[in-house]
Amino acid sequence: MIDCGDTFVQILEAPTKCMRVSQLVKHFRNEFNRIPSFIVRCSGRVNLIGEHVDYCGYPVLPMAIEQTILLAVAPSDDNLIHMKNIDPKYKPFKCNINSFDIDPSGSCGPEWYKYFLCGVKGIVEYAKPSKPKGMMVVLSGNIPPASGLSSSSAVVSASVLCSAYLHHVPLVKQTLATISADCERYIGTQGGGMDQAIAYLAKQGCAQFIEWEPLRASSITLPKDAVFVIANSLAVANKAATSDFNQRVIECRLACRLLAKKTQVNWRETWRFSDLQNIIGFTMEEMETLVEEHLTQQDYSRQELLGIFEIDKEDFVQNLLTNNTRDAQSFKLRQRALHVFQESIRVRKFIEVAEHQTDGAIQVMQQLMRQSHESLKILYECSHPRLDKLVEISDSMNVGARLTGAGWGGCIVALCEGNEKSAEYINYLKEHFYGCILESQGRNLDEVVFATNPQRGAELYLTDATRNIME
Repeated sequence: MIDCGDTFVQILEAPTKCMRVSQLVKHFRNEFNRIPSFIVRCSGRVNLIGEHVDYCGYPVLPMAIEQTILLAVAPSDDNLIHMKNIDPKYKPFKCNINSFDIDPSGSCGPEWYKYFLCGVKGIVEYAKPSKPKGMMVVLSGNIPPASGLSSSSAVVSASVLCSAYLHHVPLVKQTLATISADCERYIGTQGGGMDQAIAYLAKQGCAQFIEWEPLRASSITLPKDAVFVIANSLAVANKAATSDFNQRVIECRLACRLLAKKTQVNWRETWRFSDLQNIIGFTMEEMETLVEEHLTQQDYSRQELLGIFEIDKEDFVQNLLTNNTRDAQSFKLRQRALHVFQESIRVRKFIEVAEHQTDGAIQVMQQLMRQSHESLKILYECSHPRLDKLVEISDSMNVGARLTGAGWGGCIVALCEGNEKSAEYINYLKEHFYGCILESQGRNLDEVVFATNPQRGAELYLTDATRNIME
């Protein structure tokens, strides 16, 4: 590895041992009659605890997983971006790098290539090259889509890395993570940056405690007997295809603004809970009390909020909502705010227990994960019956579990104590949860429920190593 502070470029070692890389390069050669100039690898992620708090400015604890997005890339001789996918169900696409547009509309969510285009646009707007370079790209992904494991953000982050390298942008991890988080919003999702941060800042063997402004990551060594299992509910959750995710973001922003108004803070300029907390100097527990005192309703109508903020409908829609929440009439501010502060307190406790690793640490961590799921289910309303069933089964086996990712489907992450317990747990899920769901689908159960451990962040593999595959 060539490591210069926060820059990174890794030379691929023993590439012939990686079947996916070999297949990717061969596919690229078949499509473009040449070998790629470089390969980008970007992992998916699982968030251990701290759900729906990153866009409110609070820390999270994710780790990168073994499932990855791989890109084989070479500059093109024209101004076109030529995109292919190894999976034939994803249609190829090409466009001019100087004139493409990203339209996030569509009943099933954006097409796969639009996530890649987000990354290209992010780098072009950041670097402002006089002559943006076209490219030939083949993508291979084994992160289950719409499963809460950050498949879409991994595509965006991989695209940012490959586009940055092509345009001679310094490969600074924090900078690329920030660009990736910003440019994914072209697709319409108002995320907080966790997925992109862990994509670049992940380290082998450690979860990462990620904080904001400035973006920084601290490695957290987990108890040696802690084994994390990911179980896919097989309920698809595409957060870009509905307004559910952005509705929660908007509700948090409105709750923050209402609390700012109540505490005589400039509410128009204060829309993240962490910013309000810094201004008024409250502890997290005091912020929770503030919510209890001032957000007293279970629902706030649009008309009520217009009166509270003393603004008209046009101002409200244009400046306080997003495109896909413009028609929302009801807002649950109290519930969302309580979840954010209580979840952030759980993150802090989880980190303290994990770092001290005293007797019973894993049991405490399991309890915190279970509390997190209940809050996401009741206060944030982003669970799903299949997720709840998986957590219920986990409870019966003394395994701590919670939904991970945005919710509304996707995966749970479960904490087992020891390899023997995790193997027992996985086998039980295969028999009692997946048997009836998958008996007619012919799915490989090892792809839907598996143990995982923390992996490295994004890497770029250079030409010579890639060329060796073909020799």
